[in-house]
Amino acid sequence: MKNEENYQKNLAGKTVVITGSSSGVGRAAAEAFAREGCNVVIVARGQEGINEVVELCKALNTQVIGIAADVSIAADVERITTETLAKFGRIDVWINNAGVMASGKFEEIPMEVHEQVIKTNLFGYMHGAYNAVQVFKEQNEGILINNISIGGYMPAPYSAVYSSTKYGIRGMMEGIRAEISNHKNIHVCNIYPQLQNSTGNLHSAKYSGFKMNISPLASDPRDTADAMVALAKNPKKDVFPDFKSRAITTMYKIFPTPFNNAASAVVRLMMRIKKGPEVEGNVLKQSQEPLRIYGRPELNNDSGNLKKAVIIGAGIGFAFMFFRNSLQK
Repeated sequence: MKNEENYQKNLAGKTVVITGSSSGVGRAAAEAFAREGCNVVIVARGQEGINEVVELCKALNTQVIGIAADVSIAADVERITTETLAKFGRIDVWINNAGVMASGKFEEIPMEVHEQVIKTNLFGYMHGAYNAVQVFKEQNEGILINNISIGGYMPAPYSAVYSSTKYGIRGMMEGIRAEISNHKNIHVCNIYPQLQNSTGNLHSAKYSGFKMNISPLASDPRDTADAMVALAKNPKKDVFPDFKSRAITTMYKIFPTPFNNAASAVVRLMMRIKKGPEVEGNVLKQSQEPLRIYGRPELNNDSGNLKKAVIIGAGIGFAFMFFRNSLQK
């Protein structure tokens, strides 16, 4: 395809909208696309974070604008579209990335928080897709990239509503993909990263004593951002950006009940031992400091071999548990 070949060769001059791009994976994506020479549209709720990323992109000699908006509000997302088209004339890539998370016992998380998680994550992606698809059909081309996470395939322990939004996003995008299957130059791409070493984990809401540090096994947000760039160059339906995300999802598919029960048991134990304070996070308000890419910058210096060894060990452990349970039946 002529248009697809253009994507594969060069992204310079393409216009990319990135929601939730003041920190974490979104910030890494903004930098990655700026380095490709794209026109970058920074979207977040907080103006301070927007301004920082706009200056970062300008330093990379690319065209950039920042738009303060809440993706859970349909009118705000329509405004993102209008302002982007007014500035750049078109939208080539739209990245649904903004998301929030609340963890703790289901019945102890305030209903207002549950509802906002759904509005930001599920409605936010719906609003983005709704506007992007209309623009893409008018242009007869475009790429919608959805950062869903492996939560689209497996539930996150003690994050029931968050998990429901990820399953919902995956289903919605598969439906949209089928609807536009007669538009060969319009692509819906879903990316499924695992836990990220990003500020998203620092900004999440926490209840019921939930307190989890970012694991040394967490993936590098820049790798996820690079996977987004790769999708913009060569669109694919579903992508796991690294070995860890695919391995964890595969283990869950093979041992769903043991995996779920083991993960919940670990979190339950940690909540009893650590008893972290209640944290409102960024569900009901914009993200606060730190506004950066990495949640724990020091983890980037960890040995890759150590991480692989831990994953292999976990796999052996789950396999042993599975076979032991089978023998006891």
